[in-house]
Amino acid sequence: MLLKFKRYIREHNLLQPGGKILLAVSGGIDSMAMTHLFMHAGISVGIAHCNFSLRSGESDRDEEMVSEFAAENNIEFFTTRFDTKSYASENGLSVQMAARELRYRWFESIRKENEYDAIAVAHNLNDNIETMFINLIRGTGIAGLTGMRPSANNIIRPLLFATRREIVSYCTKNNINYREDMSNADIKYLRNRIRHQVIPLLKEINPSIESTLNDTAGILSGINEAFTNYINQLRVKLSGTNNGCTVFRASLLIQYINNKAVLFELFRPYGIAEISVNDLINIIKGKTGSRLMTGSHLILKNRDEIVVSPLTANDFNVMIINNRRELKQISQVLSVKSVKVGDNFKIPSETSIACIDEEKLAFPLSVRKWHQGDFFFPLGMKNKKKISDYFTDNKYSLIDKDNSLLLESGGMVVCILGERIDDRFKITAKTRKALIIETLKELRAGRELI
Repeated sequence: MLLKFKRYIREHNLLQPGGKILLAVSGGIDSMAMTHLFMHAGISVGIAHCNFSLRSGESDRDEEMVSEFAAENNIEFFTTRFDTKSYASENGLSVQMAARELRYRWFESIRKENEYDAIAVAHNLNDNIETMFINLIRGTGIAGLTGMRPSANNIIRPLLFATRREIVSYCTKNNINYREDMSNADIKYLRNRIRHQVIPLLKEINPSIESTLNDTAGILSGINEAFTNYINQLRVKLSGTNNGCTVFRASLLIQYINNKAVLFELFRPYGIAEISVNDLINIIKGKTGSRLMTGSHLILKNRDEIVVSPLTANDFNVMIINNRRELKQISQVLSVKSVKVGDNFKIPSETSIACIDEEKLAFPLSVRKWHQGDFFFPLGMKNKKKISDYFTDNKYSLIDKDNSLLLESGGMVVCILGERIDDRFKITAKTRKALIIETLKELRAGRELI
């Protein structure tokens, strides 16, 4: 294992002689194995540990174990504590995305301040395969099927060569202590369902599925590199810049209308996801004024031009709602009231009135525009649905999409204001208090995509 580790670092040029690496160590089996390998390879390291305050005393015990390990081995140690749930709520993020954003920002600050060459994270070969499946399920271009890169943006992944089974064996042979995160067994998370249900089934069909998929990722990486070069050359041919915006000629893009892969890759740097390529095609073929907002850019049709402009900070504003009274500050909201639910209680039938189980809400709430990838469980449905698909099925115009607001609680969509609530927040037989939010009628423009 140590020889493979050194060879992988050398082959992928992850470390220069005399380099100094900051290790991201959670206390789990992967990061503790990685730390042991770095130490026995004679590489200068420091340890950084994040306490996300998500698992109560378990998070504190993780931090304590990593701290003691660093002290026993005379390794420079850095630690921080985050209020991850509050950060997620304030910024309209899922808890997982909030934790990712917080840790990588902090890791980079520690790296710069203490002059480390890179940050090492302990993703292994199985993590890589699981990420490929997640990208495939959610919709991706070729890049999403190439897996994680060994190095990028001051991040190195020196364990991508090792399977989870090899890491367990290595820790057993070397008596390496680690902490087990019990959430890794919870199949409510997509990654865990892939890990514990999908991969074992595929291994019954192909016992070498891990190495097969790893080899496939390598082949796709080469294909992606060639295709990316072609797309970059094509983008130069089809577009120019003007006042900080990228401008395409719609008449030149028309020839690629039937090739969604090319359109997707051309516009991928601007936040396009595959689920919105059809909307992009409507804009290319549409009238002046047609527009689409991605998570990072505004795409606008102006005569024969498709103008792509970066969104400003104001476009991402999230309104934080600290209590029930502050809901009235939302421009679309007419009234808000809290009522007890009794035998004679009737749920309003108007779509402009959201009737929500108040005790299921966790303040502060947030109100924001929708982003690609957002989903909810429409009232009456047990399966989740992408917000973009809901808009398409209900014939939302581009203006309707731009004007739609999501109410969120704890990173979950409570409702599309003035339209439909999430089934998880509906009134049930156990509901004691209902929050009734009445919005302006006719919020939607009622037009087809232009």
